[in-house]
Amino acid sequence: MNQPAIKHALNVKRADDFAQWYQAVIAEAELAEESGVRGCMVIKPWGYGIWERIQKLMDAEIKEAGVENCYFPLFIPLSYFAKEAEHVEGFAKEMAVVTHHRLISDDKGGLMPDPEAKLEEPLVVRPTSETVIGAAMARWVQSWRDLPLMVNQWANVVRWEMRTRMFLRTSEFLWQEGHTAHADEADAMNETLRALEMYRAFAEGPLAMPVIAGPKPENERFPGAVETFSIEAMMQDGKALQAGTSHYLGTTFAQAAGIRYQDKEGQQALAHTTSWGVSTRLIGGVIMTHGDDDGLRVPPQVAPQQIVILPMLRDNDGDEALLAYCEEIRKALVKQTAFGERVRVLLDKRPGKATQKRWAWVKRGVPLILEIGGRDAEGGMVSALRRDKLWREDAKPNFVGQAKDDFVASAAAELEAIQTSLYEEARDRRDAQIVRNIADLDGLKAYFAEGNKYPGWVEMGWSKPTGEALDKVVEQLKTLKLTIRNTPLDAAKPDGVCPFTGEPAVEKILIARAY
Repeated sequence: MNQPAIKHALNVKRADDFAQWYQAVIAEAELAEESGVRGCMVIKPWGYGIWERIQKLMDAEIKEAGVENCYFPLFIPLSYFAKEAEHVEGFAKEMAVVTHHRLISDDKGGLMPDPEAKLEEPLVVRPTSETVIGAAMARWVQSWRDLPLMVNQWANVVRWEMRTRMFLRTSEFLWQEGHTAHADEADAMNETLRALEMYRAFAEGPLAMPVIAGPKPENERFPGAVETFSIEAMMQDGKALQAGTSHYLGTTFAQAAGIRYQDKEGQQALAHTTSWGVSTRLIGGVIMTHGDDDGLRVPPQVAPQQIVILPMLRDNDGDEALLAYCEEIRKALVKQTAFGERVRVLLDKRPGKATQKRWAWVKRGVPLILEIGGRDAEGGMVSALRRDKLWREDAKPNFVGQAKDDFVASAAAELEAIQTSLYEEARDRRDAQIVRNIADLDGLKAYFAEGNKYPGWVEMGWSKPTGEALDKVVEQLKTLKLTIRNTPLDAAKPDGVCPFTGEPAVEKILIARAY
């Protein structure tokens, strides 16, 4: 099918201004929009559809691990946080606090908090739920027979961010947070690493987003945690995105909340707890990992619709037969199975030219687009366009014509091929941008100099300094706008010395600019 060449869908390219490109993708793909409240967004149907896919697939993984879903209050008494000093200090600047329960007129046509309705104790709008869940666990856990206790909730949280960006850092966002209590350190650490591996496999599977998993340095741990692990993904501008975290909390929160149990010998012992979570930040990761200069590209496993059928309607007597043909194809496709689920197909019957609707779906990143005209229907044909292979060498859309039955029979394999293609493209790009031959600070500074617009990551030896020695390194990196991301679990053994301390390197770390 001969289609006219179309200019790039977006008015800004990644290479020119990555931040503006990111905002343009969100707008043109109709993922989200500003809400009128600083730092809060309205997630539109296509964006929320991606989140629903993430939620459905991950929820199944969570339940498979024996974790049960529940729900805890949005409002948490301030006294709960005060019990754990390090935790409250870590979130203090981001907490939204409710102090009154009623409004009255201010005699100027407006409203104000009623001075007579001040709460006896301020309530914090949930920034995370360790404290309130810890209080519940203290009630629920009495004996070693009650352990492990493993719960999860899908919820919204509020962290009053100063600098916000849709999906990446917002004042309110959606997430899941798992919280578990165990009889000993070994069992708790096993759960911490199980959750980490779940996140790694999910990122590299359904999201087609390659990540590196490993422990965070001491200064990057979750407030109050003994150990924090993360998965780190490289975006197309070379920056790192922390895409998920899993924390071993030791007995810190158990001590504060009173999570004690009677062990098999009849002695009282403190439980060991964990917490782990991912959020709508994953959608930002999908955008910046897979998007191109024409808009979003959604991996088929998390695409709300995997195939969109566009009939080329003419507003004449032939439209009825064309729509019937398209519906026949839709019914055949939804009987196919890809990734262990029925294929998701939309027949777009809205008025308007098929070419115009095509570019709207291209911007949204639907994996496969079918354009079907009257001649296609008469000949039993379809014209298919893969979103990951959008253009031919002559700059025309890469439509492939084939018999209807052949397309239906191969549709699942085509979706799986797109999933693999997106992952391999992102993996190869990331691997090419991890530099391992920089051995000193001068080399590090030169690599991240202003002239290198989109640098990747640097892997270096690390002596694992703590305390003041670590603080000194963090300050050095801060001047370069760099952070230590994590210690890759699968990194090769280090040799030589740590460039920051001059001490023998005991592990390797990733250094990068980050979101």
